[in-house]
Amino acid sequence: MSLPGTTYTGTRDIPLDQLTRYPGNPRRGDVESIRASLRRHGQYRSLVVRDTGEALVVLAGNHTGDALRAEGHTTARCEILTCDDDTARRINLADNKLAELGYYDEEDLAAMLAALDGDLEGTGWSQQEVTRLLTAELPDGFPAFDESVAEALNPTTHTCPQCGHTFTSGEAAA
Repeated sequence: MSLPGTTYTGTRDIPLDQLTRYPGNPRRGDVESIRASLRRHGQYRSLVVRDTGEALVVLAGNHTGDALRAEGHTTARCEILTCDDDTARRINLADNKLAELGYYDEEDLAAMLAALDGDLEGTGWSQQEVTRLLTAELPDGFPAFDESVAEALNPTTHTCPQCGHTFTSGEAAA
């Protein structure tokens, strides 16, 4: 299936020394975390590579390519396409930005992380992040919720500072 402005030409393993990073790629990836994922899971996602006729340029997956090199791999699985300069730029920008626009359903995320039984290797998640998510751990120095403090901060009766009338929270809401 071709995308507007692109022609898909195939999937193949390409020697890493034949791939060029996208020039001016504005994204700075966490190569060490990608390396950990590669060690645990292998390369589960192809790089997206533009064949310009003169070079093979990585549009999406530049940091995965860096991690593969650092791990001693000699090839990368690549989806090859042809496109013009504007489309190449747009693909690079979209790949860098679109994942950021999503969000987590924290309940589903907590369930998935809990199912790993603490083995977070290659996921990019730290134990501290998981603990905070699963236990709603409060930051150091932040007091736990205390009903007596809540009552003191939000008493059930209120007095108007101008007229002195006393009323309950329920009456104020009505």
